[in-house]
Amino acid sequence: MNLTGQLSGDIGSFSELQNLDLSFNTDMTGTLPQQIGSLKKLQTLSLMGCGFSGPIPDTIGSLQLLISISLNSNKFTGQIPNSIGTLSNLYYLDLTDNQLEGPIPVSDGNGTKSGLDMLLQTRHFHLGNNKLSGTIPPKLFNPNMNLIHVLFDSNNLNGSIPSTLGLVRTLQMVRFDRNSLSGLPSNLNNLTNVIELSLSNNNLSGPMANLTGMNSLSYLDMSNNSFTVSDVPPWIASLPLLTTLMMENTQLQGQVPVDLFSLPDLQKVVLRNNRFNGTLDISTTNSNQLQLIDLRNNSISNVAQIPGGNITLLLEGNTVCDKTDQVTKSYCTASTSNSSYFPPPNNCMQISCNSDKVAGPNCKCAYPYEGKIVFRGLASFDMGNTTYYAELAKSLMKTLQSSALPVDSVSLSNPTMDSSGNIKLSLEVFPSGQECFNQTAITMVGFSLNILSFNPPPNFGPFYLMAYTYGNCAAASNKSSSTSSGIIIGVAVGGSVLLLLVVLAVVYAFHQKKIAERASEQTNPFAHWDQNLGNGSAPQLQAVKRFSFEELKKYTNNFSEANSIGSGGYGKVYQGTLPTGQLIAIKRAQSDSMQGGLEFKTEIELLSRVHHKNLVRLLGFCFEQGEQMLVYEYIPNGTLTGSVSGKSGIRLDWMGRLKVTLGAARGLVYLHEHANPPIIHRDIKSNNILLDESFNAKVADFGLSKSEFDGERNSVTTQVKEHWSVYNPVMHADC
Repeated sequence: MNLTGQLSGDIGSFSELQNLDLSFNTDMTGTLPQQIGSLKKLQTLSLMGCGFSGPIPDTIGSLQLLISISLNSNKFTGQIPNSIGTLSNLYYLDLTDNQLEGPIPVSDGNGTKSGLDMLLQTRHFHLGNNKLSGTIPPKLFNPNMNLIHVLFDSNNLNGSIPSTLGLVRTLQMVRFDRNSLSGLPSNLNNLTNVIELSLSNNNLSGPMANLTGMNSLSYLDMSNNSFTVSDVPPWIASLPLLTTLMMENTQLQGQVPVDLFSLPDLQKVVLRNNRFNGTLDISTTNSNQLQLIDLRNNSISNVAQIPGGNITLLLEGNTVCDKTDQVTKSYCTASTSNSSYFPPPNNCMQISCNSDKVAGPNCKCAYPYEGKIVFRGLASFDMGNTTYYAELAKSLMKTLQSSALPVDSVSLSNPTMDSSGNIKLSLEVFPSGQECFNQTAITMVGFSLNILSFNPPPNFGPFYLMAYTYGNCAAASNKSSSTSSGIIIGVAVGGSVLLLLVVLAVVYAFHQKKIAERASEQTNPFAHWDQNLGNGSAPQLQAVKRFSFEELKKYTNNFSEANSIGSGGYGKVYQGTLPTGQLIAIKRAQSDSMQGGLEFKTEIELLSRVHHKNLVRLLGFCFEQGEQMLVYEYIPNGTLTGSVSGKSGIRLDWMGRLKVTLGAARGLVYLHEHANPPIIHRDIKSNNILLDESFNAKVADFGLSKSEFDGERNSVTTQVKEHWSVYNPVMHADC
């Protein structure tokens, strides 16, 4: 939707929210606020493809109902929060393509620190393309897990892959490629359900692991490692479902085994940059699907049989290419294949569309919803197979239609591979019955595809969507030039009458507003208040903000009893939280304790000038909807009464009590001698001395008395009240 700006801490007030999806808004920046942890009913959190940065807040561990976290393709930094390990209902965790660093978090075993090893119900660990470092903790994996995807590709991990990985028998896809790993466990072949295993581009050394028994394995990539020089392991030919074998630059030598090509589903064999020699014999091929054999840069001297069918054989850089009488010259030249694929419209001639519309598969011109589908799994992906795209498009179409969305067709095209080894496909979703989607439909299409990403169609593996901003196509609809002149005249006359009525309404409203303002000025001393300038008869404030009633209502959860922290003759005190996360205390006067508007104004002006480290600081006020409220800083350790009585659980030693006494005295000295005008407290007691986080004394309620100066008698009289401060200095009477 092309949203911009930062996500406000106010998001935490949506207490009933279950699904939050702001994906693909690339101009949404800034940090993810801590208040996200207040969304206790949240089940899915999708922020993929935005511009969020900074650390992932620890408060995400408070969202105990979360099923899915998709924060991929942002700019998050820092470490993965340990608190994610407390999300016992989490099914899908995707933090791919960020700048997360540090070790993989695991629990400490004594309950003081959680970690990813505690996510027993989670099926997906998608943590690739970050900056994670250190070794892979053996504790990360255990046999009680239900993981099917472990994707840690393109990080900075080192050391050996722990043998505990072999205990997670549910695994179907394992990617540790593009790290700095140096060792493999001997029990990898316990993972009999793994379809894709990618360990390429590491520092793996020693003998190649024996994968005998991994009968589900379809895609195997061990390329660019430093294994011990050896022949092709015999177990490779025993993998019945193998479709893709990638062993480039792995120190293999000898003759390419004949039985390798007898695998029935084999499609692609890449063995370039090794030490193969002798004669290449592919006469045993038993696969109608075999498309590519890449043996470039080896030492093969002969080819027993020229391959038939559609097999592409690449032998450039072998000695056999010096014998042009034995092999076709095309096998010894570089291949320049074009992987792009553009499906034509179905069952119709090619059509052209006006403006920037696009012709869909069903020959209709429209404005499609566009983006890229990124595939993380390559086990069943065939970039040159047009049937594959058609099947995937059909599956996506079925999903969107099942959600009753107005979708006419889905098109997939132009496959490419990125630097991380992921396949990208261009996606177009065409609207049904109209030229473009409305905003509601676009939101639902994107959300449906996001949900599908962690429950993909069978045989397609994990993927995610990166959608483009959907432009407004309303401007493309032009009115017909044949509009009758009578209609034009009618519209013009009607518009003139309407304009006259609007002008009269504005004049009347302006007049009524002036009457209301004059009435308001008589009862509201803040009627002309300008918070920045303090003009007119508004209070002359110093660092004090005017809050609206609705703001304070929101900050205190509608003045709930759960937020009530005290009460007295004046009314109640409520704890609140500002959008910045700062805690506040709000004194809400009850009706019989309220004073006149001018008195309240004078009170605020006076209190706003009082600033001392041993006084509770006034932050703001509210004067609307018949309410008078004062907003103070929140003092966390309660009253001195609570400490002395032991009710608060705080025990002050002798030095602590002396510190409180001196602090309270300093606050009173400031009020009595340095405030302008001086303020006499008149209600000093342990209940009005608060203790901050460092147990410093903060004097409170120094505005509870009111003094009056009797000019005629040239004397001072006092009147004790439950609220509001003095106007003139008086002698200390009740301390």
